[in-house]
Amino acid sequence: MDAAAHFRQEARAFHAAARRAAKAGDAPPVPSCPEWTMTDLVFHLAGVHRFVIAIIRDRLDGPPDPAELAKAELPADTEGWPVPGRTPTHGPIPPTLLDAFQEGAERLETLFKERSPGDPVWTWSEDHTVGFWLRMQTIEAAVHRWDAENAVGDPGPIHEEIAVDAVTQTFEVMAPARRAWQSAPPGSGERFRFVRTDGPGEWVVRFDGEHVRLGGRAAHVELAGTASDLMLFLWRRIPADALDVQGDKTVLDRYFDLVPPI
Repeated sequence: MDAAAHFRQEARAFHAAARRAAKAGDAPPVPSCPEWTMTDLVFHLAGVHRFVIAIIRDRLDGPPDPAELAKAELPADTEGWPVPGRTPTHGPIPPTLLDAFQEGAERLETLFKERSPGDPVWTWSEDHTVGFWLRMQTIEAAVHRWDAENAVGDPGPIHEEIAVDAVTQTFEVMAPARRAWQSAPPGSGERFRFVRTDGPGEWVVRFDGEHVRLGGRAAHVELAGTASDLMLFLWRRIPADALDVQGDKTVLDRYFDLVPPI
């Protein structure tokens, strides 16, 4: 899959949804991101992009300093921008924030095209490459594009290529990380089967103690849906009721204890 092309498309669609929201006057709330308005969502993603830009551009072997990053990256005019730690942010979405998002997304897209996916850089995962950030930011752009469109109307589905990769990435990367970050309880052998209904693809994930393991066929509970819906469920954007669920629903109720949301 051409992840850089998907990143560009999702970032532009996010920006379009944010500009639609800006015409509404007061920034609308984002239902899938409690305590955030669209202003907070734009600010979040603009900040994430600049964080990743610094890592890739400067080939960092550790995370950038947030204070130095803000000093170097933020424009002079930040009137009406969110204040960290104080949300939701009401009032109109500042045009300077929308412009800052667009500028940062375009710079990050350029870096993804210029650098090799195998170039070594710092990441929070075991994969210390630019390719990790390309994969992660494509998925994050798609999720937040859905959030933004959901705040202003009917969100479009996640592109099947992104969604299929995101389901795999959830179990390979995000689930282990979220369990560690949130001190999740140990697994007791719970097995979940996720089946794609709009094309080939199935995943069986098992939680054994501290480990998240992919493979096998038998499961306590099975969830079936489009690739987009499976991804959105795993990112806790839609409920299990939106999928076809078969099996032990008490095990299903335990999923987000085993993989706490962030």
